[in-house]
Amino acid sequence: MAQWRLRKMLRSAWSQMRANPLLRHLLQVDAVVPVRPAHEVAAEVERNYKWNFTVNAADGALFFLGRSFMSASTLVPLFISKLTTAPLVLGLAAVITQSAWFLPQLFMANLTQRLPHKKPLVVWLGLFSERLPLVLMAAAPLLALRAPRLALVLFMLALAWHHVGAGVIAPAWQELVERCFPVDRRGFFLGFTSFAGTGTGLLGAGLCTWILVRFAFPLNFFYIFCIAAGCNAFCIFILALTREPLPAAAPVRRTHSEFWAALPRILRTEHNFRRFLLARMLLAFGDLGLGFVLVAMVQRLNVSDSTAGIYTALMLAGTAVSNLASGWLADHYGHKFSLETAALAGVLAYSLAVWAPGLMWSYVTFALLGYGIGAMVVSGTLVVLELGDAAERSTYIGLWNTTVGVAAAAAPLLGAGLAALGYGVVFAVGAAFNLLALLALHWWVQDPRSLPAAAKLDN
Repeated sequence: MAQWRLRKMLRSAWSQMRANPLLRHLLQVDAVVPVRPAHEVAAEVERNYKWNFTVNAADGALFFLGRSFMSASTLVPLFISKLTTAPLVLGLAAVITQSAWFLPQLFMANLTQRLPHKKPLVVWLGLFSERLPLVLMAAAPLLALRAPRLALVLFMLALAWHHVGAGVIAPAWQELVERCFPVDRRGFFLGFTSFAGTGTGLLGAGLCTWILVRFAFPLNFFYIFCIAAGCNAFCIFILALTREPLPAAAPVRRTHSEFWAALPRILRTEHNFRRFLLARMLLAFGDLGLGFVLVAMVQRLNVSDSTAGIYTALMLAGTAVSNLASGWLADHYGHKFSLETAALAGVLAYSLAVWAPGLMWSYVTFALLGYGIGAMVVSGTLVVLELGDAAERSTYIGLWNTTVGVAAAAAPLLGAGLAALGYGVVFAVGAAFNLLALLALHWWVQDPRSLPAAAKLDN
């Protein structure tokens, strides 16, 4: 029922957009795409590569800086805890931050696919769907003392609006990345951008700590969320400087009924895409214990709060190293191999979490968890750009990310259920899921770069 309502809402929004001359102009709905030779497109991509790399890397670094001022693991639950002690609200916030980006993408895929230009959708719709709600989020602390319940409602609505809105434009953004960066340099682009984002995120975390100590509640959170809103608003204008090359072919235009009817065919006939998708879902379930590792180590090893800070730093360091390493591995050996290293890191990390006998082993656990996260950011995002028919890229992106989002939402719930049996059971199941993913990736799926062009849709 909820999916049907979302589909109906998006179809209504699309109809209104098509009837609105201003929106049609901003999104370039009526633009005519001439047929272009592939070598001409490749030459344009190469000519603008350095410019697009600089602009998009700056956008990514500033975006991650803004994201550090609304951290889903620290600042969001901390602000909510100032307004309510209800665990249900904290759980709802976790579901929003972990899965809301994934879920709407399939419902936007057909709308995105019809547009010849992707950048206007990312910039203009993103300004409303992803950036504007952060202004409301910044307003929530101003109501915290006088009307805490209203502040909580406003904050949760803004949080959901932001994450869902980011998912709405995600297929267009991923297609924009595909158009601007050659296949053998996309890994380096996203790996370097994520690495730079981790660095700016560390700076942001330090500034957040200072603001929280220097100013009293709720003024401290007002300043923090204002910085988050400012960074996110400014970086969208940097992204607007991207020079988007038009593809060689005109976009595929389908009715909504034709689009939804094609999805079962894709899953039924395109075996390699289906197998990659199942392996990616196994990796998502492999992180079912991610939120419990810190608690388990604190209880088992009786570590101090300062040690918990070291764990966070090691995870970030592992992520940063993985961003660069995974980008290089993906460009030279393919995303399949990069994802295999992520699965192996998950197997080792959760195996260590089961029995880690001392402090040093627990440090290794968090570094490995960070490595897995970094590899998933790079190759988990980019591999779908090499699967399936390029003319229907938005369809594949939407089907991939929404399906993974369902698994990402279900995984922590499964982990919470298994936690009743003990954290060791949670981590053992997490290691098992990662091992299954590793075996599936290594023996069951094929690297799309190794397949002949004609066979990419048939295997």
